[in-house]
Amino acid sequence: MDIKEYIASGILELYVAGTLSEKENEEVYAVIKEHPEVLQEVISIERAILFLSDAAKKDTPYSFSRLQKKLNGNAPKIIPISKSKINWSQFTGWAAAVLLGSVLIYTVNQNNTLKTQIAAEKQQLEKQIDKASNNLAEAEKLIEVFRDKDIISIPLAGQVASPNSYAKVYWDKKTNSIYLDAKGLPEPPKGKVYQVWSLKLAPLTPTSLGTIDTFTADTNKIFAIDNPNDSEAFGITLEPEGGSASPTLEQLYALGAINAAP
Repeated sequence: MDIKEYIASGILELYVAGTLSEKENEEVYAVIKEHPEVLQEVISIERAILFLSDAAKKDTPYSFSRLQKKLNGNAPKIIPISKSKINWSQFTGWAAAVLLGSVLIYTVNQNNTLKTQIAAEKQQLEKQIDKASNNLAEAEKLIEVFRDKDIISIPLAGQVASPNSYAKVYWDKKTNSIYLDAKGLPEPPKGKVYQVWSLKLAPLTPTSLGTIDTFTADTNKIFAIDNPNDSEAFGITLEPEGGSASPTLEQLYALGAINAAP
């Protein structure tokens, strides 16, 4: 459809005037909803007619009665014209219908936007609830682990690189895992990570248990780590990101032997 030709056809004026059939009105209304420029043209037509109607009501110095008096009493020649078929009395109703339609369209769009926002907020809230539930479940699991009489608790004391540091390892041999409470370690510098080591003492043999890459992001600073080794001690060093093949002893932050556990 060529919208410019459609506007120029004059059908919008007939639509505003209320002279179209019900089917034609429905067709024009469908075009108005689909093309904003057509709706704007209808509004412009309405405004123009209202302006002309308002101007016709005013008794200006150039009104018909005043002009007739200036003709020196000569009766003007009256040319009869046929009565207009346009039903102007319906104009206000159709204008209101068009405006109401545009308002309804706007309201529907606003409601859809609001529904989208509510759905997004609901989804975010559900994620927060799930996260809180998961955190609660993890907390309850940790409490059970810490209270288990078969869990071995190993304190790790601060070393020369960081005398004020401390940590604690809870070793569950049944599941070949440890829980490292690293709350006593300072935030690692940028580009550095903590690396956990399982140690055999005679001879001294370190085995890496991995790096703690989420140390800064983790609020509780409690980390579950696999440990299938027959450990005799545990140590924590500060290493470059990605970890090291062997511990950097100059950066040993915490160390504790199992036989030192109370």
